[in-house]
Amino acid sequence: MAATNTAATNTAAAGGASVTPRPAHRDPRLLAWLGAYTASLIGDQIWFLALSWTAVRSGDATQTGLVLAAGSLPRALLMLPGGAIADRYGPRRMVIGSDLVRCAVMSIAALAVAASSPAVWFLVAIALVFGAVDALFMPAVGALPVRLTTRDQLVRVQGMRSLSQRVATVVSAPIGGAVLAWGDAELAFGVNAVLFALSLALLWRLRPGPAPAAEPGVEEPELGLRAGLRHVAGHPFLRVLLVVTALMELGFTIPMNVGIVLLADDAGWGPAGMGLVLGAWGTGAAVGALALTVAGRVPRPVIVLPVGMLVMASSLVGLGYAPGVGIAVACGALLGVGTGVVGGVGNALVQTTCAPGALGRVTALQMLFGVGLIPLLYPVGGLLAARFGPSTVFAGGGAAMLAGVCVALSSGTFRRRT
Repeated sequence: MAATNTAATNTAAAGGASVTPRPAHRDPRLLAWLGAYTASLIGDQIWFLALSWTAVRSGDATQTGLVLAAGSLPRALLMLPGGAIADRYGPRRMVIGSDLVRCAVMSIAALAVAASSPAVWFLVAIALVFGAVDALFMPAVGALPVRLTTRDQLVRVQGMRSLSQRVATVVSAPIGGAVLAWGDAELAFGVNAVLFALSLALLWRLRPGPAPAAEPGVEEPELGLRAGLRHVAGHPFLRVLLVVTALMELGFTIPMNVGIVLLADDAGWGPAGMGLVLGAWGTGAAVGALALTVAGRVPRPVIVLPVGMLVMASSLVGLGYAPGVGIAVACGALLGVGTGVVGGVGNALVQTTCAPGALGRVTALQMLFGVGLIPLLYPVGGLLAARFGPSTVFAGGGAAMLAGVCVALSSGTFRRRT
């Protein structure tokens, strides 16, 4: 991943003074972006807890499910159009506009809950708006780093991003629970309004450079959703890379979101054992992300990616057939390290390969698969576990990752990438 076409170089070419690029972990602009992204992640997770709590207290179980589903629907439907909008109008405008709306929505929700118990229809409306705005924010915030730093820093950036995700996951649940216990949902919504205002303040001062030029031989696609999809379909390496990372997401998500609960119950680990396994995975993922952040550069990432997926596949199968909770914890930790490394390397490869003008659309395509399509397959995981046992779900996850490895290694374009 050569350090070419940097934001600083583009700024100088446009008439500004030449700036020596800084390492990502010392760059104030990237740190501001990371702070805004972390605040947004924490806010998203507190929002989900507060919405769930308010829905449970305002309606029955069916109505609660309706409210929660309402937040996911616009995210799935609007993610790809959101990426196209980010490419057309610029990611900075989108993240700032999204944070403005989210801050306003949280403030309105806090006032409404404080005034009286909100009706279910009101919660559905708030969830729909929030989900729609999230569909604009997520692709745009992912498309910003290429305008803030050099290509050779993007592995470190993705390590920093993955590390912030782990931190947000660890701190948001206790913060959300404490806020709900102390001040109920209105305080949780108010805290969220502050978090999104903080994200907005950090992004407002951010001045990204112009998008870097595409790699030699890669043409910038026209604006529009179809042109972005044609860019992916016509790019041999990017097309294979997205298939590989999609198989990795498929292999990981269903076992760790559906299978782990069923496995813990079937194996007699109980909630405590499941918590230990998930905690080990989170710790391992943080270690993997930290390793990328410290290293800053990965030689031959096209080799690291399939090797990391082999480690993840082996860990998944080992976890599914572990004879005791101790082995399961060890497999969970190894799976976490693989997750941190593979996720960061895969995202960095996407950002260095994709034409910068299509990055919002390509990021949206990645996220759509992870947050929109894979959850539709959760019932399949449940059926497999019911018929053949929970271990089968983990074996299936490992098989999906092995399929991804085979796709990568069978592609000459993928193997020859430097």
